[in-house]
Amino acid sequence: MAETVKARPVYRNIHVSQIVAYRLPPAGIVSILHRISGALMFVLLPFVIWLFDSSVSSEISFDRFRSAFLGGLGFVPAWFVKLVCLGLIWAYLHHLIAGVRHLWMDMTHQMSKEQGHRSAVITLALSLLLTLALGAKLFGLY
Repeated sequence: MAETVKARPVYRNIHVSQIVAYRLPPAGIVSILHRISGALMFVLLPFVIWLFDSSVSSEISFDRFRSAFLGGLGFVPAWFVKLVCLGLIWAYLHHLIAGVRHLWMDMTHQMSKEQGHRSAVITLALSLLLTLALGAKLFGLY
């Protein structure tokens, strides 16, 4: 009886139109989000510098800093300022945790596929849980 050999799947570079349908493993998601969070922190660096400057310059500038979170900045509502800060909080936390994960993998050189999967899921969960906790504080839920 002749046995038919099943052709192995061929993996090639995907096209931009296939990105939505392509299913990345958690390690790939963490890697892409690590780059996005770094870019987000870089792009919002002027906002961070303004926040720091207005919070430490004087009492008057600190009051203006507080009013940005309570009443907004002119035409920008307070919820939008808080939402941008929440994005910065997520970017910082995810970038930090994913960076520690990458350093740990580089130092040990003994990463299996299961450990990579598990550490990626832990990175995603930890960054989201910490962001939710700090976001609840930012929006005044506790």
